Amino acid sequence: MEKYYIVDSSILPESFDRVIKARNLLQTKKVHNVSEAVKEVGISRGTYYKYKDLVFLPDEEMNDRKAVISMMLHHQQGILSKVLVDISESNASILTINQNIPIHNIATVVISLDISRLSGTIDDLIDKLSLSDSVDNVHLISIE
Repeated sequence: MEKYYIVDSSILPESFDRVIKARNLLQTKKVHNVSEAVKEVGISRGTYYKYKDLVFLPDEEMNDRKAVISMMLHHQQGILSKVLVDISESNASILTINQNIPIHNIATVVISLDISRLSGTIDDLIDKLSLSDSVDNVHLISIE
């Protein structure tokens, strides 16, 4: 998984802030193209393209985090219910559940979660779900 850091802007090159400003100019349509944006903020096109997908300001959208996990559940009464309780106890909110029919008494389940208020880490939740004898192959599919 990629690592992300939140750092004070005073230790970063000034060009990072300018890349963010240029991207904002483009998103708000205050300029028509990248050339105008980089000229206005005082950076090169190369600098803009090098960092445009790598530097961001923390904003309200970053508080809305989502994850998708998959697992194999034994076909026994109450197993999915136990998984849902474990997720709830970790302060994650379930967005969607997709469960396939059991084949050879094993059902594949994919759950998307809102992990904005997750207590602990996503790894802690996966470990907790894996502890059940009736839950196998718990994997993080994606995280946002």
